[in-house]
Amino acid sequence: MRDIFEAELTQLGQDLVTMSGRVEQAISNAGVALLTADLRLAESVIADDLAIDALERDLDERCVRLLAQQQPVATDLRVVVSALRMSASLERMGDLARHVAQVARARYPVVAVPSDLAETFTQMQDAAVRVARRVTTLLGTRDMALAESIQQDDDLLDELHAGTFTAMLSGPWSRSAQETVDVTLLGRYYERFGDHGVSVARRMVYLVTGDVADALDPAAVRGA
Repeated sequence: MRDIFEAELTQLGQDLVTMSGRVEQAISNAGVALLTADLRLAESVIADDLAIDALERDLDERCVRLLAQQQPVATDLRVVVSALRMSASLERMGDLARHVAQVARARYPVVAVPSDLAETFTQMQDAAVRVARRVTTLLGTRDMALAESIQQDDDLLDELHAGTFTAMLSGPWSRSAQETVDVTLLGRYYERFGDHGVSVARRMVYLVTGDVADALDPAAVRGA
């Protein structure tokens, strides 16, 4: 019976890696679609988000079943509860990638990002992809050094997000109302993507160490 339970816990970990890999692909494709006005790629990200949602539902159902049937304690309980919370963060990251793709689709055939902010959003995209890639690796290896790297990329996303407001508010801004709304939303989507990546990293630190005090700064992760 114990062997079956341990196999189920192992499968939870593998499914989180699979889910994170899909999120990684989603944000990568969404950014390319955004910066190049690639309609086909944008639509594929939007459609593929359903698969991420399905993975979360399946994983959550199995977690709840394990809690009810096995009544885990100590480390086992920590694994199941952490899996529940990390799957929720990953699902939200998938949603945010979809939001980016939806903006790209809505503005096609025009590139949604204004030319004078193209470099800023290219940097945001690169940082978001790094966050996603490192989250996937962290889930598979439990390499605690990656948790700090994820935090650093989230800090960069916060800075770049603030820079979009500086560009719009501190100088001449001749863009349309729609472009202003797009920039505001896109900056928020990327900033939140980083926050949820940090949330996963914090949960993994807690899972490995069992000590909340060793996790990344809770202030770095704000409410959804």
